[in-house]
Amino acid sequence: MRENQLKRKLKRGEVVLGTFMNCAYPAFIEICGHAGFDFAVIDMEHGPLHTLAAEDLCRAADCVGIAPVIRVRKNDAPQIQRALDIGSAGVQVPQIETKSDAEACVKGAKYSPLGLRGLSFATRAGMYTAAGTQITDKLNEESLVVVHVEGQRGVENIAEIVSVPHIDVIFLGPYDLSQSLGIPGQVRDPRVIELMQQCVTIIRDSGKAVGTFADNPEIAKQWIDAGIQYIGLGVDVSIFLKGCENLVNAVRRN
Repeated sequence: MRENQLKRKLKRGEVVLGTFMNCAYPAFIEICGHAGFDFAVIDMEHGPLHTLAAEDLCRAADCVGIAPVIRVRKNDAPQIQRALDIGSAGVQVPQIETKSDAEACVKGAKYSPLGLRGLSFATRAGMYTAAGTQITDKLNEESLVVVHVEGQRGVENIAEIVSVPHIDVIFLGPYDLSQSLGIPGQVRDPRVIELMQQCVTIIRDSGKAVGTFADNPEIAKQWIDAGIQYIGLGVDVSIFLKGCENLVNAVRRN
């Protein structure tokens, strides 16, 4: 069973870079690994991906040593279980607003005695039974749990959310936070930045890692300087769009 190097990097205090994946073509995630990313978030919340495609993306990620993390659609135990059963390195769960939300997420992600994750060894995570039946503790240890705090209510409850054990990363979602403040999309507004900075301090003091999304390297560097370790740097489709625009504009300008 492969060790979760992404989780180990975070525990060592390293900054890790990833990107969000909407495309089902496995070569895209392989390219991200060759480019030097540490992880890729396979997006089943906003992206059009289905489970079989996500499983193939996990395989492609494993081939190049990039950690596949699946963002599920909602805080739902069957969705969390399936995301981990197909062999992801971890799960990202959106819209965590309360301590009880965070506890439910952990219960869905961990086997007994830490949680209530359904048990089957005939999965990719269980090496299709080749790993034997004494692997639940190891899978509990290796699985990464990332929860999204992305609204005012979650921010208000951040001190309680960080108290929940077995959560590795608190991911601050700037876009949804801006929407909850009535300024949708204005992620560089001082009100958004101030709330995020308050959360960063509380999360880091709890011993957990902090994550967020950055549209460009400049914003990523600013949040790294502020203490954020887990950076989602762009989305595959947006990265491709910007690359195409740069090519077209470079030719047309000349």
